[in-house]
Amino acid sequence: MVLRIGVWSGICLVLWGLTGQRAGAAPATYSEADEAVYTERFTQLTAAMRQGLGLESYTPLEPVPGATRDRPLLEATAGARSIDAAALQQAEDYAGRNNSTALLVWRRGKLETARYFGDSSRTATFPSRSLAKPLNSVAVGRAIALGRIKSLDQPVADFITEWRDDPRRSRILVRHLLDMRSGLLPQAVATRADDILNRAYLHPRHEQVVINEYPIVDDPGSRFEYNNATAELVAVVIERATGRRYAEFVSTEILKPIGALGGEVWINRPDGVAHSGCCMMLPAETWLRLGVLLLQDGRWEGRRLLSTQYVNEMRRGTPQNPYYGLGVYPSGRYIERRGFSNPERDTPARRVLHSEPYEAGDLFLFDGNADQVVYVIPSAQLVILRVGGPPPRADGKEWDNSFLPNTVLRGIRYRKGETRPTPQQR
Repeated sequence: MVLRIGVWSGICLVLWGLTGQRAGAAPATYSEADEAVYTERFTQLTAAMRQGLGLESYTPLEPVPGATRDRPLLEATAGARSIDAAALQQAEDYAGRNNSTALLVWRRGKLETARYFGDSSRTATFPSRSLAKPLNSVAVGRAIALGRIKSLDQPVADFITEWRDDPRRSRILVRHLLDMRSGLLPQAVATRADDILNRAYLHPRHEQVVINEYPIVDDPGSRFEYNNATAELVAVVIERATGRRYAEFVSTEILKPIGALGGEVWINRPDGVAHSGCCMMLPAETWLRLGVLLLQDGRWEGRRLLSTQYVNEMRRGTPQNPYYGLGVYPSGRYIERRGFSNPERDTPARRVLHSEPYEAGDLFLFDGNADQVVYVIPSAQLVILRVGGPPPRADGKEWDNSFLPNTVLRGIRYRKGETRPTPQQR
């Protein structure tokens, strides 16, 4: 879920007292040029965070081409919409009041509304923040479908061979990079230039920092701890498993098959490694299409990209956190406030409000910093996207993760014989 305390280029930072756990391996020696790049990036991030922001721009970037032919999603005509106009207007008003740049509502193959706010547009890209994590999971699922990764239970050390002789890291499985049970140091506020959390993100050789220096503090699979370093390793695994650039793999194997617009991704240095944990810059409609792909159990226009079993795994929580699957958040049983960090460690002030149970218990969502969300509701053939900046909390009101999906679900005009979703259990 989303936190509003600090931003690591849009990646959530959690306030935990972990200073005693920050000691990893002895820092490697990098060139003066690399250290100068790191220092410059850290200075830029520090200045942005003083204003409550993260890095909104970055160099270098690598193109992630989309479909060769741009075919916009079909839009339902006013007379053919399956959702009441009043409900759609309520949803648009809520998005507009909450600093949104786009609200898209798709149902049964067509857009019921596509509203862009301010200077935004259908082709505009934006820093995806943690919306990138579900994309990571789709990329891994696609690599499994292609036979490049054996399964979710394959050891990461088969690809990151530097870990083969490490008694703990050698037990990290591919699934642990996606479900946040790697055992690696949890996310935290990092204000010092020498903090491993900053170096693991900003350094021009950040993948080497994570592989060789980042601390492991729990046995793999034993605890849920939200951690961006694990998500950053997905690009390394994809590239070593497939022999292809992460950007090219995402472009060729995911975006182009689903007819999506492309964009760019941050890479740590020229010809370096992509930031797979946060920084894929794609248009809003592309993220909606990814939601539709999962709603359709991994198929697009008759072509299977992911196995149904894999999509089901994405939507399934773990014993350590039933509200987090493989990069997505299943509904689970209703609780009023849910956070993204360890349920045992989280505090109510850091949890996102859900004012009421979801009207559909099979709902699952992508959720990134600034309350950027994609709600996927298979039982209603419905996908809802809201992206933009942090909601303003005007008049003391906070973002409510239940409002948009429930407003739209209550506005659906069901066909005769069409089954209504079963509400989320309390």
